[in-house]
Amino acid sequence: MSIQRPTQAELAETGRQLGLHLQAPLLEQYADILEAVWQDYDRLDQLQPASVPQRYPRSAGHLPTPAQNPYNAWYVRTDLHGAAGGKLSGKRVALKDNICLAGVPMMNGASTLQGYVPDVDATVATRVLDAGGSILGKAHCEFFCVSGSSHTNATGAVHNPRNPGHSTGGSSSGCAALIVAGEVDLGIGTDQGGSVRIPAAYSGIYGMKPTHGLVPYTGIMPIEMTLDHAGVMSATVADNALLLEVLAGADGLDPRQDRQMPVQAYTQTLGAGVSGLRIGVVREGFGHANSEADVDAAVRRAAGLFAEWGAQVEEVSIPLHALGHAIWTPIAVEGTTQLLRGYNYGSNWKGLYVESLMRAQQDWQQQADAFPHDLKTCLLAGHYAHQRFGGQYYARAQNAARQLRAAYDEQFARYDLLLMPTVPLKAPKLPAADATPATWVTRALEMNANTAPFDVTGHPAMSIPCGLAAGLPVGLMLIARDYHEATLYQAAHHFEQHIDWESLSS
Repeated sequence: MSIQRPTQAELAETGRQLGLHLQAPLLEQYADILEAVWQDYDRLDQLQPASVPQRYPRSAGHLPTPAQNPYNAWYVRTDLHGAAGGKLSGKRVALKDNICLAGVPMMNGASTLQGYVPDVDATVATRVLDAGGSILGKAHCEFFCVSGSSHTNATGAVHNPRNPGHSTGGSSSGCAALIVAGEVDLGIGTDQGGSVRIPAAYSGIYGMKPTHGLVPYTGIMPIEMTLDHAGVMSATVADNALLLEVLAGADGLDPRQDRQMPVQAYTQTLGAGVSGLRIGVVREGFGHANSEADVDAAVRRAAGLFAEWGAQVEEVSIPLHALGHAIWTPIAVEGTTQLLRGYNYGSNWKGLYVESLMRAQQDWQQQADAFPHDLKTCLLAGHYAHQRFGGQYYARAQNAARQLRAAYDEQFARYDLLLMPTVPLKAPKLPAADATPATWVTRALEMNANTAPFDVTGHPAMSIPCGLAAGLPVGLMLIARDYHEATLYQAAHHFEQHIDWESLSS
């Protein structure tokens, strides 16, 4: 097959976009020179891509009826069974709908991707099946995973089973709702600004964002390579630790990963207790402009319980934490915009490119008017800032990320864990479909002041339910050194086993 050669007019327009003003005689010579380049493209087109084996039979699944999907949490239902035995034998798993499952539709919450069917399995899907788990389907998420609330999916809002009409949190919204409803045991979500931990907090489940790169992102639609984390959502701490044991480790395909990173048997620390653990309660994690007093109070009360159980609990100050969200913002808006403009993968990195997804996304700008307000404003900010300032604020934020990381690491020299509210507020009511742009965007982005900084630094962080306020769950976030997920599980499991969090009501 021969690729389409540019016409002279197309070549001239391409030059103008690059700041080159080329006249006809020179363009003709350039066209002749470039023929050798296009011939190499032709040769590459003849190379058949390596096939990805699918070891487990599957069908395309089916779209559930409204009666089968009361919270709008499912996109596609499947019944995909893995190996006959393994660590996840008998466990029911939902995949966030930005995770590729070959032969099963994927829309990533977006009307512009409806009809897309991946041709590869993400590494995390393969690992679930190899461990004997069953994948029951793809869970709805927010439109391109940009929102921290659950109202932006193109099919409509995902409702919180604990209080329908309220947000279940995003962007891994469907996974959270399905776990709360008891339809699955486990969910695999993704987290770039809090998208595993926010729905865990709003919904009253456990959400782990591991160390950056610990879980391979291969075969998952990215947002921003330095922020991308795949994480674990569950109804119990033990199940969360078990799934991370299955998912963690290098796959040789994800350049986000350190191939020498330590992987542990995370379930082995369960039951170790918290006596002697040193926990720093971060002052700047409380009292945000939109913090709710009952949320802050519930988290401080839970911190006191750790002290009663023998942990050393002290308040610490990390002033730079208050600027963590400001450091995250240029990385998120400019990085997301540039990656989307690169058809979701960009260039200059080694890893598995899902070519079928790139084809599906190639003409996204022709459908951009269908994007929700939060995504449109993100793209406007990201594109303007990148063009106007030449990427310098993205660079400044990435450089500042090292300062932010050092500020946390300084405290990790004294403490095993840091503690703060996961989000400053309880699950709010879902906005109406015709809400003003300001209301729509505010509801999508109002909650990640504490979660986003740890996507920037990559530290592992876990949300655990620690009480009820006005009948809605409150999430407490624990943060650890890189690759110390076992310590997070140790503390979370002790809390889970020694207190009924739903009895802690205010």
